[in-house]
Amino acid sequence: MSPGGRVAERRRQTAETEIALRLDLDGRGAAEIATGVGFFDHMLHALARHGLFDLNVECRGDLQIDAHHTVEDVGLVLGAAFAEALGEKRGLVRYADATVPLDEALVRCVVDVSGRPFLHFAVPSPPDQPTVGAFDVALSREFWRAFAMEARVTLHLDGLRGDNAHHVVEATFKAAARALSAATRLDPRRAGEVPSTKGVL
Repeated sequence: MSPGGRVAERRRQTAETEIALRLDLDGRGAAEIATGVGFFDHMLHALARHGLFDLNVECRGDLQIDAHHTVEDVGLVLGAAFAEALGEKRGLVRYADATVPLDEALVRCVVDVSGRPFLHFAVPSPPDQPTVGAFDVALSREFWRAFAMEARVTLHLDGLRGDNAHHVVEATFKAAARALSAATRLDPRRAGEVPSTKGVL
């Protein structure tokens, strides 16, 4: 963790993607995103804006194949940055939930910044709308799985309703943003203690 705050910078290069990412958990929701996948950029902007995280992501991926490696690898790098920025997790609220509507879509996110990576993803999308732009809707699950594993958080995402794939995916990112923002806030009553009876997360 940076001595100047809860900030992390990560780089990752493979034969499939090259990613540079900077995250500030205590930001104002500013974002500069360039992944080459327009709708995914839109979702990362939403994550930053509604989570009040400052986020910079630059990714060059093998989009001539498809967007899978780009989306999954950004999830891995963002999750690792979250874990690094949280440090020892002292003073965290730890648990939070958020339910977010977007027109007819409604998605709930429940998060525990537990140190135990787990994803429950039950967000059905309309079967007749498999893509939004160049974004395969199934990649939403892949992103959140990669993020949860590397961030080491327990993440439950439930789609309560929705008929429009764009709305469903966007409500998922916004619900996660709100829940992650609340869970990673600092509670002054904890006086810097780790929020666990074990004394460590």
